[in-house]
Amino acid sequence: MTMTERLYYTDSYLRAFTANLVETSPDGLTAYLDRTAFYPASGGQPFDTGSIAGIAVVEVVDEDQRIGHRLAAPAAPGPVECLLDWPRRFDHMQQHSGQHLLSAVFAASFRLQTVSFHLGAQSSTIDLEGDSLDARLAAEAERRANQLVCENRPLSVSFEEAAQAADLRKASERTGALRIVSIADLDRSACGGTHVAATGEIGCILLRKLEKVRKTVRVEFLCGARAVARAHADFEALNRAAQAFSAPLDEVPALIASQLDSARVADKARRKLELEVAGYRGRELYQTCPAGAGGIRRHIERAARGNLEDLRAVAQSFTSQPAAIFLAVLEEPPALLLASSADSGLDGGALLKAALSAAGGRGGGTPRMAQGSLPTRAQLDQALARIVGQIGNLPADCGGADLSL
Repeated sequence: MTMTERLYYTDSYLRAFTANLVETSPDGLTAYLDRTAFYPASGGQPFDTGSIAGIAVVEVVDEDQRIGHRLAAPAAPGPVECLLDWPRRFDHMQQHSGQHLLSAVFAASFRLQTVSFHLGAQSSTIDLEGDSLDARLAAEAERRANQLVCENRPLSVSFEEAAQAADLRKASERTGALRIVSIADLDRSACGGTHVAATGEIGCILLRKLEKVRKTVRVEFLCGARAVARAHADFEALNRAAQAFSAPLDEVPALIASQLDSARVADKARRKLELEVAGYRGRELYQTCPAGAGGIRRHIERAARGNLEDLRAVAQSFTSQPAAIFLAVLEEPPALLLASSADSGLDGGALLKAALSAAGGRGGGTPRMAQGSLPTRAQLDQALARIVGQIGNLPADCGGADLSL
């Protein structure tokens, strides 16, 4: 097995190179070169793409001693011309170098160590040790990182024995030779990734979101062209909102907050009115529903589609009266609600749960109020038949619905 010489270790800017294709997989779709500038997915950084002998490279995999290049079509062994997708590579260089810079700033200024890094297609993240990071400290870290970008400090690569490598931001567990990526007078980290030559090439750094993830804080960030594109998109979104409000950009946040407050007040008032209407309807249904044997009044509500929650208040109002049972049947999505008054002699929760379980549905509740759902209309009919069988000796519902199945 031929070891692969990793050209990206010493030259991240190599865009085109020649190599010998020394071996392929049996299907011819994985090529092994004697040397490569294609970076494999590793350390949170995605793989490079490009072409080998004019054939698209769709994935690059690190196989320890050698690197596999997954191709879109089979390739033949021999000398090959190789070309990297340079915009993708340089984007990855900006994001990865930006991560080193940010991690160094968080460590030096706030004693927050980076425990993981992910370079995504749209944005990148670092996870920092600790339970919290407030917006003020994040803004200060962003300011300091951009200041270091403007200082255009050089980045360099060196190879040192692990036992002698000192002053690393994070100790390495590897043995033998380490590849060290350094930012002048700021950071030294063991890293196999591709990086820019100076911090100025990282471009502007933008922190977008802080998120608590288990015992870490996840920081979403973008660098360079990504940051500019995202800032432009954010501005366009804010500008459209300003146009909708016919207001200056700076006033949009306050206007949105005011509109949300008004909407919450209106929604609260609407909900209060809905509950009052549901209460009136429940009491009216009770008054117009004839009592059957034992003085029990029953109402069965049927709906083709909707939400059982809309009928819950009606059911509660109906069964807050003496000797009452309320059954709601929803066809789409298939669901049932069963409510009963305390003196009805019916344990609605137990009856509904048994009917749902027998029909392959899920749900339950208390003796006074229970509800659940079923996968299909046929299973709904099955559960309904079981419930009607238990309460069928009661008089027909006040709506006069046909209970025959």
